[in-house]
Amino acid sequence: MTKLTADIEANLTLFIEETQETAKVWGLTNEEGWLACDSTEFENSEIMPFWSSKEDAEIHNVEEWADFEVQEIPLDVFVQDWLITLDEDGVLVGINWNAALEGKEIEPATLAKMYL
Repeated sequence: MTKLTADIEANLTLFIEETQETAKVWGLTNEEGWLACDSTEFENSEIMPFWSSKEDAEIHNVEEWADFEVQEIPLDVFVQDWLITLDEDGVLVGINWNAALEGKEIEPATLAKMYL
């Protein structure tokens, strides 16, 4: 059962807490690469969603994203490699999107600082 709610700030806090506890981040990938889509908050911006639990990522593994697989990323690799690369590429990260696809859209460098 999901712990995610309509409160995107609470979902962001949950992301930080859960990923620090489990040392895992979850995303969706297929043979073409990791899921990325257009930002709903920032014009001409791409966003890559991530979740703090496999179960919450699996909720989104349906319909137009049904051909994706839920994939684990070690937290240290996510923070020290992924977030730096995404920041350099100008790609935002979507954090713990709920079932309504609502979630925090944040710059990777800002998210990385939350782990310090």
